Amino acid sequence: QVQLVESGGGLVQAGGSLRLSCKASGRTFRNLNMAWYRQAPGREREFVGSLINGVVNYADSVRGRFDISEDNTKTMVHLRMNRLKPEDAAIYRCRTWCAGGEYFSGGSAWGQGTQVTVSS
Repeated sequence: QVQLVESGGGLVQAGGSLRLSCKASGRTFRNLNMAWYRQAPGREREFVGSLINGVVNYADSVRGRFDISEDNTKTMVHLRMNRLKPEDAAIYRCRTWCAGGEYFSGGSAWGQGTQVTVSS
C-alpha cells in the first residue's frame, strides 16, 4: 500500500508560480503512474495533469502553464504551476493507482491535498 503526501501549496499573486510536490512512501516504488486533480468550492473535481508510463498529459486549462516532472527515484512527482490565475485556486491532490504496470490491489491512493490560493 502506498501513501501520498502533497506539499508546496500556499498564497501567490496572480501571474506568480508555485511548485507542488507529491511524495510516495510505504514501500519502495518505481515508475509510479501519477495524476493531479484540483477542486474549488462549489465546483466538481477537475483533472489537471498526469504522468503515465513516462508520458505527461495536461488539461486544456493548464497546458502551457503547468509542468509535471518526477525525481530520479521515481517516488516523487512535481507540479510546477506558472502564470497562475485566480481560477487556479483550489485544493490540489495527487493520485496513484499502479506502479511498474501493476495495479494496486487496494485501488487508488490519494493524498490529503494542499491548498493553492491565488490573489488578484
